[in-house]
This record gives sequence, structure tokens and C-alpha cells, in this order.
Amino acid sequence: MRDVLAAMLPDWLSGATSGLATVVSTFKSAPRLPGAAMLVTAGGDAVGSVSGGCVEGAVYELASQVKDDGEPALVRYGISDDDAYAVGLTCGGIIDIFVEPVSRLRFPELDEVAQDIAAGRRVGVATVIEHPDATRVGRHLIVRPGGCEGDLGSERTNHAVGDDTQGLLAAGRTGILNYGVDGERLDTGMRVFFASYAPPPRMIVFGAIDFAAALARLGAFLGYRVTVCDARPVFATPARFPDAAEVVNAWPHRYLSDQFAQGLLDARTVLCVLTHDPKFDIPVLEVALRGSPVAFIGAMGSRRTHEDRLARLREAGLGDDELSRLHSPVGLDLGARTPEETAVSIAAEFIALQWNGSGEPLRHLGERIHHDEQS
Repeated sequence: MRDVLAAMLPDWLSGATSGLATVVSTFKSAPRLPGAAMLVTAGGDAVGSVSGGCVEGAVYELASQVKDDGEPALVRYGISDDDAYAVGLTCGGIIDIFVEPVSRLRFPELDEVAQDIAAGRRVGVATVIEHPDATRVGRHLIVRPGGCEGDLGSERTNHAVGDDTQGLLAAGRTGILNYGVDGERLDTGMRVFFASYAPPPRMIVFGAIDFAAALARLGAFLGYRVTVCDARPVFATPARFPDAAEVVNAWPHRYLSDQFAQGLLDARTVLCVLTHDPKFDIPVLEVALRGSPVAFIGAMGSRRTHEDRLARLREAGLGDDELSRLHSPVGLDLGARTPEETAVSIAAEFIALQWNGSGEPLRHLGERIHHDEQS
């Protein structure tokens, strides 16, 4: 929903109704992840995508119908048959899509949810996508840290879903939860889709060099909120890093310690140390490797630099378990030479780690292309 909010709000504010189609579950090689959305505005414009093109036409027609008749629908699109014009996914995947009307009446909390997302506050939306009582399908519960608002049809359901989704919200996870028809856990009959809208994941790049500029540009493209940090004020300037959300002039280890202390880093955070200078590298890597878990800690340098770095870190008291978290020399073997190519190499490694990818050419693998779970 995040990607189509800007197009959705004008209709909502004007009292009109739009049709929202959301991917709620995927199987095999589905092209889009749960949470991907396509909107059909009150005026009939299409915004966003649920399949990368495979079933967009069919979903557009269904969302237009739902917009007009106000009846939510849960549909499944699977593998297309031999008819090239049949509706289906040529990639061989399967997707479930929930289509709902969006208006002030059906989703009165939308404006507040949009404000939370814009302000970077954690918020989640739980939506009943399947229930034997049609009047409960499409109801929403808005979940925030420590509380929730809205109504899924009963207090028991509200309590169970509100409690169960707090952990998903904290982890930034999106997915389906199953309950009995009145919110009974370990039962079936009702399915609830929970969409988590956490602030963008962070990438902190230490070292204000040309490689950092390329990595900041690629990180922003991938959806990270990028910070570049360097102790040298002549290099750490916004003008040199226009794609970074912020440029910080501070000693890297002090800045990182402060970020950990404030609880501003989480399990999605990527840390890249590019200075390959021991007086900067070793102190910041000590903090990173001893700090709370982050998704990725990488350091650039030659193999000789890497061996020297490991020796210095061991002298500082770090053990094998801590050092095993360090990706150094950082990046996959792409034969990269330029800063831009090196940035792609680094990003390829942390993307592969995130999704349990092998880093091997797809043509050499016989397994499915998309992996189901993050590491």
C-alpha cells in the first residue's frame, strides 16, 4: 500500500472510492512479494503493480468492479495454460490477491496511517481477507507499538490479532495469520493479512570516498536510508554525497556507538566500512561486531588488509563467533573495477545474504529462483 498511498489519498479525502489490490501470499516463482499493491482510482487510473505485468489486466478489471460494487474479493492466479492469452503467471508462480474498496467509510483510519508512514513511525494494518461472515471481510485493525485501533468484528478477534501482530510489527514482517472464526488461535476459518510499514532499513557507509558515493547511490535506489560517516570534514560533505539521506562528520566508532545506544539500528541494518585505514576501521568494527545484531557488516580492502584487520581485531579481544559476522573483503566476485561496479558487488553480497541466495549464476542452478524466507 505504501507505493500507492499518494494516489489513494486524494480519492479518500474527496469522499470517492478506489479499488486496492494487494498481494497477500505467494508461492514458487511469484514476481512480487506480499504487500505489493495496485490501485484503481475513482477516475479509473491504474497505479502500481502486483505481478510485473502477468495478470495486471485481470486485476485491473476486478479492482474496477470492487470499486463500483463495494464487495471485497480474494483471488488466486496460478500458472497460465498453453493459451498465451490466458490469465496466469508465465513464471510458474502462484499469487493470492485481496481486492478491496477504499473509502472514508470502509477505511476511516487511512489518513492517520498515511501520516504515520510519512513520519517514519512504525504502523501495521491487519485486514480480514477470508471469513464465512462476508460482513467481516475487509475490516481493518491498525496496529502501533503498544496498542491498536479499529474493529475486526469482535473483541476476542481484536485482542488476539492485536497481540500477535506486535512481534511482526517490531520485526517489520508482513504475512498471513490464521484463526478460528472468532479469533481462536490454532484454529481455521478466518485469515488475516498483516502489512507492516516500518521505516526504511538503514545503510551506514563509513568512509567518504568515491566508492562510498557509488554505494550510497545504489543503496538509496534499493530503498535504504543511507548515512555516510567520516571523521574528515573536508570529505564528509552533502555536496559529495547527494544520494545520502545524511552525511555525518564524526569519528565512525563514536557515531556507531551512539546509534546503538539510541536503539536506532535493527536487524535490517547494513554497515559498510570502506576506509581501509586501521585507525578508523578497527574501532568501528569493534563496535559493530560487539553491538546488537545487524543484517550485514562488510569491510573493503585487499586480502593482506583483511588478514591484518583480523589480527588487530583479535588483539582487541574479539572471538571467532564475533569475527564470523564480518564480510571481508566485502562483495561478490564480479571482477568489479570501478566504484559503481564495486557498489554492485557489495550490494549483491548483502542481498544474497538477506534472501539466502547462493551468488551463483541462475543458469547453473536447478532450484527455484525465488527463496521463501529471509535469513
